[in-house]
Amino acid sequence: MKYIVVIGDGMADFPLEELNGKTPLMAANKPFMDKMAREGFCGKVTTVPEGFPPGSDVAGMSLFGYDPAKYYTGRAPIEAFGMGIMMDENDVAFRCNLVNLEFNPAETLMGDYSGGHISTPEAKILIEDIKRHLGSDEFIFYPGVGYRHIMIWKNGLWKMKTTPPHDITKKDISSYIPEGDGSKTLVKLIESSWKLLGEHPLNKKRLNDGRLPANSIWLWGQGKRAKFPSFMEKYHLKGATVAAVDLVKGISSMVGFGTPFIEGATGYIDTNYENKARKALELLQENDIVYIHIEAPDEASHNGNIQEKIQAIEYIDSRIIKTLYEAANQNVRFLIVTDHATPISMKTHYACPVPFAIFTKGKGEDGGLVSGYDENAGERLFTGEELITFFTKGHIT
Repeated sequence: MKYIVVIGDGMADFPLEELNGKTPLMAANKPFMDKMAREGFCGKVTTVPEGFPPGSDVAGMSLFGYDPAKYYTGRAPIEAFGMGIMMDENDVAFRCNLVNLEFNPAETLMGDYSGGHISTPEAKILIEDIKRHLGSDEFIFYPGVGYRHIMIWKNGLWKMKTTPPHDITKKDISSYIPEGDGSKTLVKLIESSWKLLGEHPLNKKRLNDGRLPANSIWLWGQGKRAKFPSFMEKYHLKGATVAAVDLVKGISSMVGFGTPFIEGATGYIDTNYENKARKALELLQENDIVYIHIEAPDEASHNGNIQEKIQAIEYIDSRIIKTLYEAANQNVRFLIVTDHATPISMKTHYACPVPFAIFTKGKGEDGGLVSGYDENAGERLFTGEELITFFTKGHIT
């Protein structure tokens, strides 16, 4: 048996008045997801244990079959691993967003958590200049994908409170700056970036072009080096992952999966869905299990864009799942799932059980009757480890 896991990041949502009480999953035209739900086994999975932040790091770890209570140390070290950054035992990794801040006389607002959806080539220029002017032997900056980057604080402090920028869009940042031991150092780095980025020629060009400038860094998601047992040790399967974002690549690499470069994979709605599907089928030839992660629904949710979220879900169905379904034989088992809810009304992540569907082509599952894949599909509740065990072995040990 071969296994395919398709993760639509942030697909789950709340009913919306604009959709006549439906969620984006309910409103989307997604015949292949719905077919798999109707003919397969549906349930719900708790991806965020109580007391943990509802981020893609925690939820993603769960969907790879690892209990965050045992293995989680922070978001940034996972992403650092995915970028190939080697961390010493006393190093602390921080996620370093390029963001847009709105500087007003009375307050400074988080204008956009993604620096106006800055492109990877543009971001690399800015981070390299940040590294040149603010970096040192103690603080090392690494360029990533889009607005997502990493800073390593050598022998740094990490037991402090930080806030994801996507949680505070249009809010005054004064209530959300880092707090605790070492926080003054981080605040100084953030504030030092303002003049450098505000006067940067690239940002001036973005302004002239009618785009938001990425005029600040934002440091958050800190943690020390993490260690996982391999997926082969835990589940006895060889695997690989198709993804654009370093966070998912990091989890994948930590469990011993290959994470090949995908041409055109952006982490946004314009990602190359066809290349992701083709690469997944190619990887399935030499692996037992392949994960495919698509970030687009989550990005649309953070921006409060209902139609873009529906479009992203429909693209996943028509441009990825359809291709996989048509190429699969009866020895391929599918898991369709989302990592967490990202409600349009909240524009941020929300911890709650999320739906999944397990489907094997040509084989009916005893999962009960459902109308399709959405937030109401299935009643049986699993943890992440239980779900992956059930998916790969057909039972919970």
